[in-house]
Amino acid sequence: MEFLKNLDQVVAIQIGVVFLAAWLLIALAQRALPWVANRLPGRYRLLITATIPGIRLIIILSAIVLIISRVVKPTFESLIALLGAAGLALGFAFKDYASSLIAGIVSLYEMPYRIGDWISIDGAYGEVKSINMRNIEITTPDDTVVVIPNLKLWNTLIFNANDGSQNLQCAANFYLHPRHDSTLVMHALNDVGLTSSYLQIKKPIHVVVQEKPWGTHYRIKAYPVAPSDQFRFITDLTVRGKAVLTKLGVEFAITPAAHSLNP
Repeated sequence: MEFLKNLDQVVAIQIGVVFLAAWLLIALAQRALPWVANRLPGRYRLLITATIPGIRLIIILSAIVLIISRVVKPTFESLIALLGAAGLALGFAFKDYASSLIAGIVSLYEMPYRIGDWISIDGAYGEVKSINMRNIEITTPDDTVVVIPNLKLWNTLIFNANDGSQNLQCAANFYLHPRHDSTLVMHALNDVGLTSSYLQIKKPIHVVVQEKPWGTHYRIKAYPVAPSDQFRFITDLTVRGKAVLTKLGVEFAITPAAHSLNP
């Protein structure tokens, strides 16, 4: 430890000031940037919110450099010894924590998800609300916050529904008895999609048909104006689609699960 300086009162005060300044800057960035982003159009909102984790990382690294420069003699040998000791401690004592930190840094470069994206990891689906150095926080459709460690990036499939854009495809499902006019039903469901108030007009609408042993499965695949409208959009398509099919006199199918409930 001979490379350490004598920690006098002045150095201790300087370290405290660096800690306080870093904490204030991080708090300011996390409050001010989302406030600015919420008052801008969608594309600029995503760009600004995506910079928050990077700014926080820069502040933390700058604070560490300033503290080290006041505690350690600025020689090459001392820095190598300090970094080696720190790396060894992290490697043995905080393997998973260090893995999450490294994955957090990698995620800033690869950007598999951004704030505002709708993602699914290990069965948890929701909107990304916060990207931290160790974890991310998503809010599910049931308004539940799920904290997911960044180390999931290494070995888990990550499904991103909109990938930093306003385009998120939704699907409304209908299960019909096989005896019906498929062409008539397809046109009717396509009109249901076209007349939705949540529809993003510039994106295509597709009606997908798949025959099942118990009936015919129809899906209206389309895009809402905003990703946050996805559940209202699916509800609108489902309710109006069911009403249109009922008027056409189409019989709905009973799936095998429903049969088992009615022996």
